[in-house]
Amino acid sequence: MKKVLVIHYSQSGQLTEIVNTIVDPISESEDIQVVYYQIKMEMPFPFPWKKKDFLNAFPESFLQIPSKIEPIPLELLNQEFDLIILGYTVWYLSPSIPVNSFLSSPEAKELIADTPIVTVIGCRNMWVMAHEKIKKIFKSCNAKLVGNIVLVDRHINHISVITIVQWMLTGKKKRYLGIFPKPGVSQKDIDESSKFGKIILNHLSNNKLDSLQESLVKAKAVLVSPFLVLTDKRGNVLFKKWANFIYSKGTVENKKRSLWVTIFGYYLLFAIWIIAPLVFLLFLLTYIPLFNTIKKDKEYYSSVRIK
Repeated sequence: MKKVLVIHYSQSGQLTEIVNTIVDPISESEDIQVVYYQIKMEMPFPFPWKKKDFLNAFPESFLQIPSKIEPIPLELLNQEFDLIILGYTVWYLSPSIPVNSFLSSPEAKELIADTPIVTVIGCRNMWVMAHEKIKKIFKSCNAKLVGNIVLVDRHINHISVITIVQWMLTGKKKRYLGIFPKPGVSQKDIDESSKFGKIILNHLSNNKLDSLQESLVKAKAVLVSPFLVLTDKRGNVLFKKWANFIYSKGTVENKKRSLWVTIFGYYLLFAIWIIAPLVFLLFLLTYIPLFNTIKKDKEYYSSVRIK
C-alpha cells in the first residue's frame, strides 16, 4: 500500500477545501493510505485580519523569516511516504509565514527529503516568484517537485484586490456591496479540481510521477499570465527594499516600525492603482520584442524545473 502525506495551512479555510477536493479521489483508493497534517502556529494568525496586523506581517512574510510552529507529530516523522502533497498560500509574494516556518524546521526538511512532492497553491493571482522560493527550499532538502497545481481568483487584478481585502478584514466571503463578485477562487474551480486528484492517483498508482506535471498542465492545472509574471518580478524588487527597511526598525511594538508600516500601506495602494497599470503598459509595449522570452517563461513556470 502506498502512503500519501497531505500538508497544508489555511487561514480562511479556502485552501483546506481546495486540498481536500483534490485529495478526495486519492483517499478513496483502497491501495493508498492518506495521512493529513495541518500546520499550526504557536501564536496563531487571526482571521479576519485587523488592518494593522495584516500590514505588520509584511516584512517577515516577504523575507521568509520563520515563526514558531507547534511540534510536528512524531508519528509523521517516523514514517516514509511515497508522495507528499503540500498546499500553501501566498503572502506578500512569498510563501505564507506558517508554511515557510514549517519548511524551515529541521524536522520538516528531514520529512520531505528524497520524497516526491506535489504543491497546491491557492492565491489571489501572483504566485510564480513565491513558487521559485519554494523550489529553492526543496532543492536544499533534496526533495523532488513532481507536480504543481494553481487555483487563483480569475477576476481582473483591481476587482480581486477590492474583494480580497473585504474578505480578509471582515471574514465574510460574500459579494461586496452586492455588486462585486465573490472573493477568492470560484466554487466552480474548487469543485472541478478533483480532476487533478484523479491524475495524481493514476500517475502514483502506475509509478509514473516523473510525467505527472505534463499531464497536469494538459488538464490546465497551471495557467501562467505573462503580465502577472512581470508584475511579480518587479514587485519582488520593490518589496525587498521595503521589507529590509521596515524589518530593520525592530519588532511590531516599535513606534518607528509602526509608522513605516502605515506608510507602506499607502505605498501598496499607490503600487496597485498607479504602478501596476504602468507595468501593464510596459508589458504591452515590449510584448512583441520579448515574445520568445515570454514563451520560454510560460513554459518554465508551468513546469517543475528548478533553475
